[in-house]
Amino acid sequence: MALMTAEQYIESLRKMKTRVYMFGEQIENWVDHPMIRPSINSVAMTYQLAQDPQYEDLMTATSHLTGEKVNRFAHIHQSSEDLKKKVKMQRLLGQKTASCFQRCVGMDALNAEYSTTYEIDKKYDTHYHENLKNFLIYIQKNDLIVDGAMTDPKGNRSKAPHAQDDADLFVRIKERREDGIVVRGAKVHQTGSVNSHWHIVMPTISMGPDDKDYAVSFACPSDAEGMFMVYGRQSCDTRKLEENADIDLGNAKFGGQEALVVFDDVFIPNEYIFMCGEYDFAGMLVERFAGYHRQSYGGCKVGVGDVVIGAAALAAEYNGCEKASAIKDKLIEMTHLNETLYCCGLACSTEGHPTESGAYIIDLLLANVCKQNVTRFPYEIVRLAEDIAGGIMVTMPSQKDFESDLPVGRNGETIGDFCQKFFVGNGNCTTEERMRVMRFLENMCLGAAAVGYRTESMHGAGSPQAQRIMIARQGNIQAKKQLAKDIAGIK
Repeated sequence: MALMTAEQYIESLRKMKTRVYMFGEQIENWVDHPMIRPSINSVAMTYQLAQDPQYEDLMTATSHLTGEKVNRFAHIHQSSEDLKKKVKMQRLLGQKTASCFQRCVGMDALNAEYSTTYEIDKKYDTHYHENLKNFLIYIQKNDLIVDGAMTDPKGNRSKAPHAQDDADLFVRIKERREDGIVVRGAKVHQTGSVNSHWHIVMPTISMGPDDKDYAVSFACPSDAEGMFMVYGRQSCDTRKLEENADIDLGNAKFGGQEALVVFDDVFIPNEYIFMCGEYDFAGMLVERFAGYHRQSYGGCKVGVGDVVIGAAALAAEYNGCEKASAIKDKLIEMTHLNETLYCCGLACSTEGHPTESGAYIIDLLLANVCKQNVTRFPYEIVRLAEDIAGGIMVTMPSQKDFESDLPVGRNGETIGDFCQKFFVGNGNCTTEERMRVMRFLENMCLGAAAVGYRTESMHGAGSPQAQRIMIARQGNIQAKKQLAKDIAGIK
């Protein structure tokens, strides 16, 4: 099968029987639901750009397994150049959607699984790597989306998986059968889960011998029996349910999506199992996935940052203050911070190296430095954007007020007339244009899009402390001490 189009992707979702719940009810037609469709549109952009010859080099790659052209999101990195193209692709998609396009987690999961299963097989003479390759070929040939599912609810964070009061707070093997396993548990904060064809489930932490039933990794279709999703709320999300919702949404077309994914006794056939009790490799899989995903933020968040900077500059222009030196300096600082993130994404890619499987992995230290910066810089970029926009960003009347024909003035002026009059900008833009950019910035800084930019910058791919732990582990302080000893003459 050739690469799918955006339209074919959307139609493929309609054929699935994915169970989705929201506000305490099952959503039958979730593909066209106004709160969900923007996130589907974001994913569809990954298909649309892959069809565009202008972006072919970034959006597609040649499969090392089949020799066929595949979407880069289903590709196993074969060089440092592949790793760099991944980051550039993510920046491009961030620029096109100003949102989370939801496929990075699956791409990073596939790559982490590829090298880890190779090394598990080498030690235990298992067949996980062959399972993974067969699954990958299927995904590539059918141009499907895989959601990477790592984060467990965790319950009491001071206790290991096996010691939890409720055994289901980490995904676990409930039953082992001759033809497969039955799993139970849940994954939380799952980006793009509703919009994916398949899920790859991974452990969320390093594990010991007592956690053997929790050291499990597998693939399953998103509409597997016993599997369902509870859609996550976002700030201002019910604006999408309003009649003729448009301007007040800020970004009416694109959006992100998170969900609680529940595995209520789901059967997994042997051919889709990639880890089944090999607890000593759980840490490796987590570390490699986290490294790939922390690299990703040096691309996607930078692309979204480009749009935030552009919107802030536009707001300054519409406010009539774009020539003020203070505004120019703020835009320079925003650009400096954004490009620094991009440098980190490219640096950890350039310093990538092959694993035993032959697939390339990023420099883990630099990837964690990249994500550590991402936990800080987007917050400052957003703060400066809010500073430039002004308080109108959060105090402006609604779209219905601007469009209202209800007479309230002494000369018959309507509510809309007064809103249009008193919210006018520099005279070179319409009041509606000024309103649109302000609502867009509100959405990016505080609304639904903030989930995929600001807040996700903090907690996505692990909290700031998770990166600091890895930086300490990878920083090689002992070697640095020896450098100082050598020069200082200390024996």
